[in-house]
Amino acid sequence: MFDGSLIVLMNTKSTSPTLLRAICFICSLLPMSSLVAQTTAQTGASADAAQTQPKELPQDAQVWLENMSQSLRKAQYKVSIIHLQANHIRPFVYLHGIVDGEQVAFLEYLNGPPMNAVRVGQTVTYIEHEQPAYSVHAGRIEGSWPAAFSGDINQLAKGYEFVLGGRSRIAGRPGQMIRLIPKDELRYSHQVWIDMESFLPLRYDLLSDNRDLIEQMLAIELLELPASAPLLEEAFRTEWPLVMNPPERADGQDWKFSWLPEGFRIVVKDHHRLLGSQQAVEYIALSDGLVDISVYVSRLGETPMPEELITRNGLSLVTELVGNAEVVVIGKAPSATLSRIAKSLHLE
Repeated sequence: MFDGSLIVLMNTKSTSPTLLRAICFICSLLPMSSLVAQTTAQTGASADAAQTQPKELPQDAQVWLENMSQSLRKAQYKVSIIHLQANHIRPFVYLHGIVDGEQVAFLEYLNGPPMNAVRVGQTVTYIEHEQPAYSVHAGRIEGSWPAAFSGDINQLAKGYEFVLGGRSRIAGRPGQMIRLIPKDELRYSHQVWIDMESFLPLRYDLLSDNRDLIEQMLAIELLELPASAPLLEEAFRTEWPLVMNPPERADGQDWKFSWLPEGFRIVVKDHHRLLGSQQAVEYIALSDGLVDISVYVSRLGETPMPEELITRNGLSLVTELVGNAEVVVIGKAPSATLSRIAKSLHLE
């Protein structure tokens, strides 16, 4: 859309070239919202429309997060996102909609070999280049916004305080910042900007104790859709591969934690053999909905383990000896937290 007044002036013979150039320059400096507002007024928009009051916005940070959680689960939208992590940039597109009462989503990575994921209800199918597609039981596609964003915000409140921050324009839309401040020194801080119209997330930052950026997800385009996208309708009707059975745990040992940070829980537990070496490893995944921590346990001396603590780009790795087992813990959390998790392991 272009400014109607400028078009009129361009068709007016009495307009001098100097004045015309000045008008063009001024209009180029005006934000598009100003040009649209001027055009609406000049084409006879009603006074009532011009005086429409903005909708009332929440004054409580937790209410913002609860609205975001609801929108992520119920809204129909398409968002283009850039994921920044450890000096790597990974752009992707995410589609979400509701088809016959079921949540359906599609994720496509835009760089590198083709890699897509489709979610229909509680099943996610991964489609990778030159690899057979496979399906797993899951309520979300890994790699999209953190799981806690669409979950129960009260669970997130166990480990974090929620504080209203400032407002910024992201992807052409006004966003309200919410800070998620740890209630302890066991985890890092987070912040999220939420669209003030749709309540969908626009940006997410994970910050170190020194407030260095560890990870960021940034929306560059957000489109609210009037109905579910045709691609999602087709995905809902497609017969995807059957869900893979969980791995056998016949040789696994029953490891337990005597302590975990508040809000963390076990989300995956299995026993498998490492590719190449075929060494048996017990794997346990922990999460508080924002941060994932991986725990690997092997018999002493069977599998080579790192010999020192490593922290790089916010990702920490620690090793501990627990009885006759070697434990490696990896995650985006302070190394002291990971070490304490490893030491709390014991056999039931």
